[in-house]
Amino acid sequence: MVNIKPIHTEDDYKEAMKTLATLWGSAEGSPESDQLDILATLIEKYEEEHFPMDLPDPVDAILFRMDQQGLSRKDLEPMLGTRNRVSEVLNRRRGMSIEMIRALHDRLHIPAEVLIKPSKISA
Repeated sequence: MVNIKPIHTEDDYKEAMKTLATLWGSAEGSPESDQLDILATLIEKYEEEHFPMDLPDPVDAILFRMDQQGLSRKDLEPMLGTRNRVSEVLNRRRGMSIEMIRALHDRLHIPAEVLIKPSKISA
């Protein structure tokens, strides 16, 4: 049985990560597996507070989703408009309208908070 405690400091975090490694692969339903679940939750909470992740760039998110779903630029035309409009958006020369954001959110399930973020400016 491992002693599991709250994670308050970086040393606590490092110790928790070592303990996680020893519990990894525990048999489902075992006391060790239960400890693994609890420890993973504590680690996740600590990481959310101390290592926040920025939202991805909207164009990067669109390109990622296109890759995941095997979509082409042509597949974006119903959501973004003409072929030229799709090119302008994906090349970061044109921002997206609220209608485009809604369509991408509804059809590709990209979080709206990602899509409304300003995109990196292309060089």
